Amino acid sequence: MGVYTFTVIDEASSVAPARLFEALCLDNHNVFPKVVPFIVKSVDFVEGDTTSVGCVKQMNFADGGPYKYMKTKINELDVDKYYAKYTNFEGDVLDNVLECVVYESSIESTGSGSHYKLVGHFHTKGDVVYTLEDAKMGLQSMQVSYKAVEEYLSNNPEIYA
Repeated sequence: MGVYTFTVIDEASSVAPARLFEALCLDNHNVFPKVVPFIVKSVDFVEGDTTSVGCVKQMNFADGGPYKYMKTKINELDVDKYYAKYTNFEGDVLDNVLECVVYESSIESTGSGSHYKLVGHFHTKGDVVYTLEDAKMGLQSMQVSYKAVEEYLSNNPEIYA
């Protein structure tokens, strides 16, 4: 098994870190279907009923897209430091070449907003070589989702205020 690491998102934002963290990490099961319904149809809790360490969520993708679903387990969560680590461990997004993808999400305060960084560690099956090009479709969906959530929060300053 190999591990290939890529930076998925590395962006400055005018949105405060607490609001961004709430939307992207803690309440994404409500936010994503509302803000990017063309990507995420729904998010269901499989284990647990709130975003906490050990919970498992199933993200169901919009009809007509290339993927149906993925399951994610929260490994680490530090609300005070705006840090989350989670693993995508099941679903057709793994394309039969990945064991799992471990993501590390961190948000830092910048004084005028925040800086969001999302890094993915792609764990392959066997001797599969995994490139940035292989990950491109999924990464683009994540980038589009991030930008849509950021815009949603910017346009609705009362949400998670």
